[in-house]
Order: sequence, then structure tokens, then C-alpha cells
Amino acid sequence: MLTAGDFRNGVTFEMEGKVYQVIEFQHVKPGKGAAFVRTKYKDVVTGAIRETSFNPTAKFENAVVERKKLSYIYNDGSLYYFMDMESYEQIPVDEKNLSDNFKFVKENELCTVSSYKGEVFSVEPPTFVELYITETEPGVRGDTATNVTKAATLETGAVVRVPIFINEGDLVRIDTRVGEYLERVNK
Repeated sequence: MLTAGDFRNGVTFEMEGKVYQVIEFQHVKPGKGAAFVRTKYKDVVTGAIRETSFNPTAKFENAVVERKKLSYIYNDGSLYYFMDMESYEQIPVDEKNLSDNFKFVKENELCTVSSYKGEVFSVEPPTFVELYITETEPGVRGDTATNVTKAATLETGAVVRVPIFINEGDLVRIDTRVGEYLERVNK
């Protein structure tokens, strides 16, 4: 069991059947009245953020969120399969639990899979990935205005904006957090 007085940043707890993570907390002792804990917390499944004040003696169940590095192996319809590299167990994950930036992940890429009581609720791709450009228009000679970009399709099917000097077959590094081109990688 966990009390509101034990709250620290990053602590996970269960309340009303849902799992929350403390983002910010503040122990308040007003001159008049009882002390309380002002808490900002987020639902780890939906990402919704709430703020509430708790009595420091309020009790909550401690929630253990498991985060594991798993290898993405393939998808079959709306199910995406990940493999635990230690036990070789295959774990199916529903498409709705994948973030938008999963479009940058190719097979055999390691992802961080978060679960609570065996139920997967989120998949985080690696922060940076290296992918080949499969389709883009050739750069126009003489078009040298600053920050000129063009659309390029990556080997995963995702489309990003790249500088005009990037060609088909180039290996590029992508920041999956924002979905942007970072640099060309020498092979």
C-alpha cells in the first residue's frame, strides 16, 4: 500500500481501477486546517492529465508498470507481434495501442513495450531510426533557397520532408518523437 504522503515524481498508483503516474506533487501545510498533497498525475493508458488534492493519509494500491525492450517481428492485420529476446515468447499487440510514430519502425527493431498486469497499453519506438529513402523527386538544380525541402517516402511507407540534396537509396536518420529528418547517414 502507498499513501499520498509517499508520492514522488514517477510513482505509479492504482485508483478507481485505473493506473496513474505522479507528474508533480507538493506537500502543503496551510496555517489553518489540515495538511494536504496537491498532485498532478496522468492516466498511463490514455495519457489524460488530472490535478487533485489528497489527504496525506489517503491509501492507494501500488501499481507496478512493466517496461520491456521487445523486438518487433511482423504484423497480421490489426495485430502486431513482438518477441521477448530472452524467452522468445511472442506477444501480440493490438493496433490501437501503437502510437502514430510507430510508422517509422521496421522489422527486428527494438521497442519499449509497457504493460500492467500483463495487458500492453503502449509501445514506444526507438528515439532515432535509420531508414532508406525509397521514393523522392530529384532535386532541382539552382533551387538553393534556404531550407528548401521535398517529400520523401521511407522504406516503412512513412513520408517525411527532406532537403533537396537527398536522393532515392540514401540512408537517413529520423527522430521518431517529432517525425523529422535529422541527417544523411554514410553507408
